[in-house]
Amino acid sequence: MNDNQPVADQQSGAGALFAFIAFLIWGLSPIYWKALHGVGAFEIILHRIVWSFVFLMPLVCLSRRWAEFKKTIKSPKMLSILLITSILVGGNWLIYIWAVNNGRVLQASLGYYINPLVNIVLGMVFLRERLRRAQTLAVILATLGVLNLTFRYGAFPWVSLALAFSFGIYGLVRKVAAVGALVGLTLETLLLTVPAGIWVLHLHRIDSGAFLNSGTMTDLLLMGTGILTATPLLLFNLGAKRITLATLGFIQYTAPTGMLVLGIAVFEEPFTRIQAVTFALIWTALAIYSWDTARANRNPDTKR
Repeated sequence: MNDNQPVADQQSGAGALFAFIAFLIWGLSPIYWKALHGVGAFEIILHRIVWSFVFLMPLVCLSRRWAEFKKTIKSPKMLSILLITSILVGGNWLIYIWAVNNGRVLQASLGYYINPLVNIVLGMVFLRERLRRAQTLAVILATLGVLNLTFRYGAFPWVSLALAFSFGIYGLVRKVAAVGALVGLTLETLLLTVPAGIWVLHLHRIDSGAFLNSGTMTDLLLMGTGILTATPLLLFNLGAKRITLATLGFIQYTAPTGMLVLGIAVFEEPFTRIQAVTFALIWTALAIYSWDTARANRNPDTKR
């Protein structure tokens, strides 16, 4: 028996736990954003950017990533890439928080269910990756789900698609940026912090901002957005290093499932039969996708 096996099993178990907690926090985060329903989504994003940078910068130093941070910030090419990703992630955050605080948690949930399948399409279009048959079937089923919601429910699911594609394109662009997740996110928030900070000061100057004007609890919640942003990211990084991508792929569905449960059971958003058909098609697509991913990981030579 391999003497290192128990250690490997412990690492894997800890990794799965870290990843699960990260996705659980993301899945339950609508509760936090709902608590800020009296603050506009745009102002929340401004504070999320500023306080995230305030929280992340010390972590870069504590985790001994300062050399990587300095190297990256001196590269015009890397900063150009991170400027693009910062706009993408900022837009994703804005749409998500707006959706939560406007009674569209189910649409947000659907968006993050669709995201892995959007990644497949983006990989095919931009990276010339070849789709396996099972992946093609999964994408077709997901497309049918979106079309069902559009034509039968009479509402184009723009929130779901905007979230899925903005995060998918964000991941695609980050692939070409040779920078770690912590340093990358810190620099992304840094690039946005100056305009965000100026806007926050402007709102305070004209006495129309919520910060310092809406009570201590609101102030603390706005400041806490930095912790809410960074904590699951760090847990995700700790987990991702210890488990396989296939395992991580299964665990990631914790987040949209948490949103779905909250949307129906807590926020009492309507869940019609038409929506149920759409989710059933997406879930079937994800089951096929997950099975195919696990099969491909067991047999790397699998091509079809």
